[in-house]
Amino acid sequence: MSEKLQQIINKQNKALVGDNQKVDEVIQLVGFIVGEEEFSIPILSIQEIIKPIGWTRVPQIPSYILGVFNLRGSVIPLIDLRARFGLPLQKHTDETRFIVMKNGDDVAGFVIDRLTEAIRMPKRDIGPAPDTISESETMIDGVGKQADRIVTILKVHKLLERNF
Repeated sequence: MSEKLQQIINKQNKALVGDNQKVDEVIQLVGFIVGEEEFSIPILSIQEIIKPIGWTRVPQIPSYILGVFNLRGSVIPLIDLRARFGLPLQKHTDETRFIVMKNGDDVAGFVIDRLTEAIRMPKRDIGPAPDTISESETMIDGVGKQADRIVTILKVHKLLERNF
């Protein structure tokens, strides 16, 4: 587990001490920016968060897949979320990160523009995905409402889905 991820978990665990809400009534998420929008995923879906490393291009794959990279002996596909969401590509910056997500045996790395923060959100503040597309097609799991912002919660299993 990366040091950054461990810091986020430790911070959230400290915040839980003395909290009146039960742990199972609160969703723990990690927020990140892609383009101009903030997204989040459940913290337990994250294997690790790393600074960008070299990757190898692979022929005849969808344009949103940059290639594969080697993470401690495991070859992992690298997906650019900007391309996946139909946004223009941009060069990596000092804030660019790879989030390695997992769901069962499925693992992939995702390029994000920057991390935001760990988010603890009561389940009651999370609404359903908008009705604009079918439930089985959407990557949106729900929409979290906070006083000053809306956070889109993504379905990790849909992000990891192999349709190539």
